[in-house]
Amino acid sequence: MATAATRDTAGTTAYGTPDATGDTTAYQRAFDAAVAADDRIEPRDWMPDAYRATLVRQIAQHAHSEIIGMQPEANWITRAPSLRRKAILMAKVQDEAGHGLYLYSAAETLGVSRDELLDKLHSGRQKYSSIFNYPTLTWADVGAIGWLVDGAAITNQVPLCRCSYGPYARAMVRICKEESFHQRQGYELLLALSRGTPEQHAMAQDAVDRWWWPSLMMFGPPDDASQHSAQSMAWKIKRHSNDELRQRFVDICVPQAESLGLTLPDPDLKWNEERGHHDFGPIDWTEFWDVLKGNGPCNEQRITQRRRAHDEGAWVREAAAAHAAKHHGEARHTGQTGAARA
Repeated sequence: MATAATRDTAGTTAYGTPDATGDTTAYQRAFDAAVAADDRIEPRDWMPDAYRATLVRQIAQHAHSEIIGMQPEANWITRAPSLRRKAILMAKVQDEAGHGLYLYSAAETLGVSRDELLDKLHSGRQKYSSIFNYPTLTWADVGAIGWLVDGAAITNQVPLCRCSYGPYARAMVRICKEESFHQRQGYELLLALSRGTPEQHAMAQDAVDRWWWPSLMMFGPPDDASQHSAQSMAWKIKRHSNDELRQRFVDICVPQAESLGLTLPDPDLKWNEERGHHDFGPIDWTEFWDVLKGNGPCNEQRITQRRRAHDEGAWVREAAAAHAAKHHGEARHTGQTGAARA
């Protein structure tokens, strides 16, 4: 944020907390001006507490979704139908782990620890995307996730590359590039199945039928029922509303489905010449809220597996920390020795 008022004014401490006078008026004006000018807010700039809390909630949910989202597809790595498909899927799951790490690192710049975020995930105090609480029943689901779920993620996340908070925006640049690969991989997999045997075509169609509506729910509740959307857009954390992004996604998917030779499971789906968009049927928001509350097909399975993986990986984290501490001590000793010789 190129504003001297927030970076250089005396009395500002770490994370931009005003001094003992408690007067935030000038800081607030500088923050508002920076957001209005499309400048980036950086970690040590002053920011309203509500802005920081919103970012922590959104980035944490995004990070949690990446690491929970590894599970549905990882289940198919050992059952992939060819070595090529297995290598592609392993690379994708590995990418998702990396995305989680980028995002946890971005959240840490806001003064929250990764351990705290993971504890909130494991205890149910923070959420992840409801889409990952659905089962992957067949190999075609891997393709449907790539085409629909990752396609929805791209639609939602590309605008985040222009998010007002610098570390989040920069993390999203690489994530979106990799998600684009994931979407193309899913599309190509479904295309191969759709052009295969009648049984393979039916399997691809069944996967699309099951994943279409949950994918539309990924953008969040309707704008009039979204608790955070309007404020996030005012702060330019988000650039488009939930309904705008959902409409954009539907318009993208319709011609792609035609190219795949597959049908989207919505009898109300049709082009509206007057609006210049596709009309689509009503979404079952009761199902969305029920899954979000923990009652989806795989909620318990997903979080149980996440807790187990975290506990079983404790020795790896401890070994890595000990290794880092050892090398830090060796480097410090070498530096001190070199200084003494000089």
